[in-house]
Amino acid sequence: MSLITITDLRKHYISGDETVEALRGVDLAIEAGEFVTIMGQSGSGKSTLLSVLGGMNHPTAGTVEMAGVKLYELPGERLADFRAENLGFVFQSFHLIQYLTALENVMLPLAITGMKKADKVEAAREALERVGLAGKADRLPNQLSGGEQERVAIARAIVKKPPILLADEPTGNLDTKTSEEVMTLFRRLNDEGQTVVMVTHNPDNSTYADRTIHLRDGLIIDESAAAVTTRSAA
Repeated sequence: MSLITITDLRKHYISGDETVEALRGVDLAIEAGEFVTIMGQSGSGKSTLLSVLGGMNHPTAGTVEMAGVKLYELPGERLADFRAENLGFVFQSFHLIQYLTALENVMLPLAITGMKKADKVEAAREALERVGLAGKADRLPNQLSGGEQERVAIARAIVKKPPILLADEPTGNLDTKTSEEVMTLFRRLNDEGQTVVMVTHNPDNSTYADRTIHLRDGLIIDESAAAVTTRSAA
């Protein structure tokens, strides 16, 4: 059974007197350990698909099943708990708190857990080490480069070791060289067993993935296996 199964997914928005069909019947299965990129022009529905997949945007119709659980059949509090336990999120804007150090930013998802502080610090340091920032734990965000801030955001997303990592345009604000470094990191995390689903507008990013989903007008128009030319660079 697939880790993620999306069936006849539909999402409609009301804009004035008009109904906008952001998703118009999407069917998709993602296996555990896959790296999938989602591409499409602005307005194609790719970010809507990711937000629905992440349990943050109730669909109009259809189902999202994850690890055997139908997300939107869960009541609100249980859905939030499931999301916190199973999903890590990385966004185009880093969303780091400027007056907290890298270590403290990474510790934020652990705040509501029952872990001892020493264990939280250890988990955050381990996550920073995984993204190559072990030596910069005490730096504030404004003391880090854009690529380093993105790595802190990734460390924060993986600190609880969720099985699924969702990323929305994670290289959108980065230059080409830094984007390649961040994508190599995502590839390495995937090689270590992390399931990654990423929305991107950059076709170069899809070369790091196992499969690319192309959306147009709320529908999947193509699925293709990517020629992973950079896997060895991970």
